[in-house]
Amino acid sequence: MNMKKYVAEFIGTMVLVIFGCGSAVAANTLLGGAGQGVPLAFSTLLISFAFGLSIVAMAYSIGNVSGCHINPAVSLAMFLSGKLDAKDFIGYLVAQFAGGIVGAAILCVFFGSNASLGTNGYGAASALGVSAGVAFLVEVVLTFTFLLAILGVTSKVENGSVAGLVIGLTLTLIHILGIPFTGTSVNPARSFGPALLAGGQPLAQVWLFILAPLVGAALAAVVYKFLTAED
Repeated sequence: MNMKKYVAEFIGTMVLVIFGCGSAVAANTLLGGAGQGVPLAFSTLLISFAFGLSIVAMAYSIGNVSGCHINPAVSLAMFLSGKLDAKDFIGYLVAQFAGGIVGAAILCVFFGSNASLGTNGYGAASALGVSAGVAFLVEVVLTFTFLLAILGVTSKVENGSVAGLVIGLTLTLIHILGIPFTGTSVNPARSFGPALLAGGQPLAQVWLFILAPLVGAALAAVVYKFLTAED
């Protein structure tokens, strides 16, 4: 049964990268890359909804198999909250990172290039040119918010029918704010796959998009436990 969970996590993360990062590449290409005004805002919305809807699709496809984490930060928060054991935590991480790499490889085939794979970045790689420190803070806050919503909506069985929609819309929300800053990661596997295949600056900066989401997830787990603890 565990292997089915890992396969589900692999598929889910792969799909997230293909449709989320792929939509980023396609939207930026169609709108001329670093567009201004309405085109840039429109591109941000398109990409945000692509990531959010990918989560919704996977939540209702594989959620009953693995819980549809498809994100090492989510798995870390669940592990720290006692909802995932150590063996599955490691298995999920391996499956998620593998899925992110394969998803990025498929995008290379789709677009015939590894030049732009929806990678994350700061400094010259950020639309707003933010520093590494600001980028780190943005990713921590975005991931904290995302995980707080996930922990809350999944805490009650009766929320099962709407949990995927809530989580997907929350991911859309944080992308709307985060894209101009870092491209929005909040997911180490989503960032690592494209960065690995793109190489260069994205790969040199990917450490931030692995570490910051994990910090945000850990903070969310601690804060949610505090908020829900009985007095």
